[in-house]
Amino acid sequence: MLTPHPSLLRELVERCETLRQRAASSGSEKTKRQLEDASYTLCVVTGTRQLDTALYVARQHLADAMRREQPLHR
Repeated sequence: MLTPHPSLLRELVERCETLRQRAASSGSEKTKRQLEDASYTLCVVTGTRQLDTALYVARQHLADAMRREQPLHR
């Protein structure tokens, strides 16, 4: 399975979280549509079907990427 680049995942996670907060507070149709679009994209790149699952998987991929980039210093 292909893994999306960490910068893409980070951007999508931040966008979904921001839009989710805006949708909860304002509830505008534009914000809801943007959240649906961002959620769909995150679900596609993580191979999931629900936003909460997509966020979890994306965070796991980001954590794995961080571990690979930062070797242990002893």
